[in-house]
Amino acid sequence: MLSPGATTTVLHVTQPVTEGVGNYVGEVVAAQVALGFRVGLACPDDSELARSARQAGAEVLPWAASRQPGPSVLSEIRRLRRALARFKPDLVHLHSSKAGMAGRLAIHGTLPTVFQPHAWSFEAASLLRPVARRWERVAGSWADAIVTVSEEEQAQARAAGITPVGFAATVPNPIDLDRFHSAVELASGTDDRSGPVRRSLGLGGKPMVLCVGRLCRQKGQDLLVDSWPRVAEAVPGAQLVLVGDGPDAARLAKRRTADIHLLGVRRDVPALLAEADVVAMPSRWEGMSLAMLEALAAGKPVVISDVGGAAETVGQGAGAIVDIGDTTQLSWEISRRLLDRRLREEEGQRGREIVRANHHSLEATVTALQQVYERVLARRGRRRHGLASHGAGR
Repeated sequence: MLSPGATTTVLHVTQPVTEGVGNYVGEVVAAQVALGFRVGLACPDDSELARSARQAGAEVLPWAASRQPGPSVLSEIRRLRRALARFKPDLVHLHSSKAGMAGRLAIHGTLPTVFQPHAWSFEAASLLRPVARRWERVAGSWADAIVTVSEEEQAQARAAGITPVGFAATVPNPIDLDRFHSAVELASGTDDRSGPVRRSLGLGGKPMVLCVGRLCRQKGQDLLVDSWPRVAEAVPGAQLVLVGDGPDAARLAKRRTADIHLLGVRRDVPALLAEADVVAMPSRWEGMSLAMLEALAAGKPVVISDVGGAAETVGQGAGAIVDIGDTTQLSWEISRRLLDRRLREEEGQRGREIVRANHHSLEATVTALQQVYERVLARRGRRRHGLASHGAGR
């Protein structure tokens, strides 16, 4: 295990810096700093993630990088190499496809490297899917460990022939279970649909379906809007609430009707979840959605497409899994739950049990990552740095 008295130096590299990946990296960075690691974060400097990491005590290395691959990647690689030379990490942890591309090209196996895709690039690609698969197969040999957030994401890697030079591990996404439990406990009038969030939105006692996520093709809000007329017909007065921002915001706004509400980015997601009847997630691809886990922690039934992490969680009795892109099935499963309070309560209770039993706490995630790092360093024959294993429980 990790030896006491020394400090592991870890550099996290990420782009994107918002939504699920940004939240994940921010929480892990803060937790590792608290445990005594020397932690660096290479990311765009004009981000909330960079600010919060500094406040937590991490060293932020400004790394100008676009979210999507393109001609800028060569200059991004050079900037990242300079950051690596300056910070001198024991180990580099790359998050997401873009940082994974630039990072592995910059490091090329010269440093202990952990790559965490947070959903595979070839799942997002269409015409370029074969190219993305070939790239990941080649780049896998430049990672000592590949960390996925669900067993499905790991299975996708095996099916695509992606293998790290070292080993693969699954580390579930973390959420603050108590934060969502507390929101549910504080919500007044949830069962009779008269809570304060509903009143502030002017929804009153109407049935409410909530979708939280970046407004983009991946998250499939367009599919949810496509399905909504059938829901509205089956459940008169039903209201659809979309939370988030992104490249599809303008297109979705043009399709807004009196019963479809676009709230933008909100800081009161736990309160919104506490008063929702059903959470819908029609994503086209995922690794393991944090929004899904938050909905389960809040005790809400989830209707989700058949993406990574769904079978491991929602598929255990916490909601419905529908075929990707099937708007008829999506509308049916949403309507069924809006009309059946007992089913909502049973699935909501099961969801809370699942996230508590499946090691989704931040402590469990950080401990598991610590073990991955130790295996990587041992494999490289590096001196075992870091803290005693019991430190992860502090």
